[in-house]
Amino acid sequence: MTRLIVWRHGNTDWNNARRVQGQTDVPLNERGREQALAAAPLLAALRPDAIVASDLSRAADTAAALAALTGLPVRTDPRLRERYFGQWQGLLLDEVIERFPAEYARWRAGDPDPGAGLESLDDLGKRVGSGFQAAVDAVPGGTVVVATHGGGARQGCGHLLGWGHDVLATVLSLANCHWTELRHDEVRGWQLRAHNVGAPTVGVPAGAGGSGPGVPASTEAV
Repeated sequence: MTRLIVWRHGNTDWNNARRVQGQTDVPLNERGREQALAAAPLLAALRPDAIVASDLSRAADTAAALAALTGLPVRTDPRLRERYFGQWQGLLLDEVIERFPAEYARWRAGDPDPGAGLESLDDLGKRVGSGFQAAVDAVPGGTVVVATHGGGARQGCGHLLGWGHDVLATVLSLANCHWTELRHDEVRGWQLRAHNVGAPTVGVPAGAGGSGPGVPASTEAV
């Protein structure tokens, strides 16, 4: 049995401001570092065999909190980066609405390829999913913790599970420093074991960086 823990990074100032991060390398803020420290003991109790992270600092530094407890090294993989948000990166969501009304409307409606240079959800799922698969392939039968990003986590897990866009649109996004657990066996393949797990004090209030029902998965980019 292989176990994959997909862990979203801690909070950033851009999360709080609702500024589109995408692949911009925005660091953790103080709250994000505290979230990582609170979550790390819970993940260490799962006795991971390997830790892999996106090479963006907010994910790599989140992973470092777990590495400090386990003594495991953190391997980085650029395939685990967040969705590329093209012309929107660095803009506040209000600015996106003003400058790209048509593309924003398509994005809000769940269009997997809305334009404005955004990476398509299909490409995102394949990219991040391949990173997840490579991480577990390196530790057959083990437990792997992967520190990544909200949108990438959703689409990468969906890719492994074989879930389409309609199904993924019903899945609540990960709060900062919460995780999804997938398990794999040779008979049944990948299965969802748990979702949005984390220390009760480390989540982000509604609207501060996750997405609720009716909000596109891409909202994790903020």
